[in-house]
Amino acid sequence: MNKELIQKRFEKKLSTYNANARIQKQMAEKLINFADVEKSSILEIGCGTGLLTKLVSEKVSFSEYIAIDIVSGCEKYIKKINKDIEFINCDIEKYIQTCGQFDLIISNASLQWIENLPEFVKKLISKLNKNGILLFTTFGMENFREIKYVLGKTLPYYSIKELAENLSEYKPILEEEVRIMAFKTPKDVLKHIQNTGVNALTSECWTKRDLENFEKGYNNFCANHPTLTYNPIYVKIQK
Repeated sequence: MNKELIQKRFEKKLSTYNANARIQKQMAEKLINFADVEKSSILEIGCGTGLLTKLVSEKVSFSEYIAIDIVSGCEKYIKKINKDIEFINCDIEKYIQTCGQFDLIISNASLQWIENLPEFVKKLISKLNKNGILLFTTFGMENFREIKYVLGKTLPYYSIKELAENLSEYKPILEEEVRIMAFKTPKDVLKHIQNTGVNALTSECWTKRDLENFEKGYNNFCANHPTLTYNPIYVKIQK
């Protein structure tokens, strides 16, 4: 996983993220309904522009709220939401090695960038206080299936079955959805992906021929009705 590329792509698209991340916003709105906790010390992973941060800060009374993101530019968005939230610009995989304990660890649409998600989740659980809750969303095997077909590239997604099996000792509550967005043209799909910053699978620059091949492949797969599939998975674990 090229974290430097991920950082650069998201940094460039912070200003267009909220207007284009419709599915991620819906996921955040659903995830917060699982946060049945009272006053808490909170760790949010991959806070981005604060779609989830705003919902959490409005619903949960907190004694401590740390919001982490690999993109430093996210800080101004978080501080506009609530200046009492502490923003930390760092790699969560490094931070989790030395951080303290929390009552609530929460993350929306960011943990798919972790290469070994089950093992990382186990580390997160170890950072929960007694009766603490871990809430997160990630994406399943059907996510961006059109892109996988056309480009042959995808993230190392886990199926809901694989997550359930790998985390069975923690008795997770899992729920899965498939949400399909429709677009007018394959170019509109690309624009959507770029404006949400999730085009970090490759650093290669596209040629005119690449774009033509993409459009042709997309139309072959979608029969001239371009779609983009999202496959959200919701996970709740109580320690």
